[in-house]
Order: sequence, then C-alpha cells, then structure tokens
Amino acid sequence: MYFNMFPQIAYDIKGDGEVKAVTNILKRLAIRNELLNDYTIFDRYDVEEGETPESIADLVYGDVNLHWIVCYANNIVDRYHDWPMRSMQFLSYINDKYSNPDGIHHYEITQQSGSTKVKVNIGPDNTDHSGATAITNFEYEEELQNQKRQIKLIDPSFITEIVSEFQERMKESDV
Repeated sequence: MYFNMFPQIAYDIKGDGEVKAVTNILKRLAIRNELLNDYTIFDRYDVEEGETPESIADLVYGDVNLHWIVCYANNIVDRYHDWPMRSMQFLSYINDKYSNPDGIHHYEITQQSGSTKVKVNIGPDNTDHSGATAITNFEYEEELQNQKRQIKLIDPSFITEIVSEFQERMKESDV
C-alpha cells in the first residue's frame, strides 16, 4: 500500500539503454509543520518493549499496513536507528559502542528560571561546576532511547485525510 503511492520514474537498470518504469523509493515527504503543531490531531504514546510501527498501527488504526503513518507522524526515516531498541539489542549496542558503558559521557547542571528547571549539558569537564552531575555513557544512551519511546500518533478520525494529502503531495512534488 505505502509504495503504491510513490511515483514511477524511468530508469536504466542494467545500463544497456533499455529504460523501465520503477518505483521511486528515494522519494520522501515530511509531515507539514502546520499539522505537527496542531495538537488536536495527535495523541501521545509511549512505545513499550517490543512494539513496532506495525503492531502500533494494528492496535490504534486496526490496520498493520498503516505502519508508515506511525513513522510519518514522527519523522522516522530509518526504522533501525530512529525507533527504540529492544532491551537486549540496546545492551549489545552499548557494549559495542563503548569500551566502558559506565564511563563518564558528560556532566550536567540544573538551572532554574522561575518554576522551570532545566538540565544543561556542560560537556566532558566539570572543572567550573563542582556540583555537576556525571552522566555515564549508559545513562546518556538510555535517555536517547527514552526520547524515542515518546511518539505522537495521529487520531484515527484524521487518517483518511492524512493518507489523501500524502497521496496528493507525493504526486505533485519532485524528488
């Protein structure tokens, strides 16, 4: 269903001068900013361990083929790097990436403005901020994963409209 909405282009697959019509899988569209900022059409959702765009689309929209809507609403282009990892995959990733997962990644300080508290990354050195909190490599990567778990889902009542708009934009825009 998803790739059926993509335009066809003429392409010489073998380099022998024989051109064939193929689906332009390199075409990408981002959801319009006006829609992203319209909180009435989105619901917040926390991705649970093992959930995939397909399982969420089936749960929320009743159609596993609408998995692309879950990705589209969250600007997920690379499913393997933009989607939260499973626990075992995450541990393997951490151990492959860092020689010491418990090593210091950076330091943070808490700044307050009125009633708002914000954590500020001050980098790999806490010389000027003796009260800074050390953030380990593991904690840093875990926070990135937690951010990926918080996604937006388009309210099911808007799906038909979003799909139609996507199809129209796909037809009229260039690569």
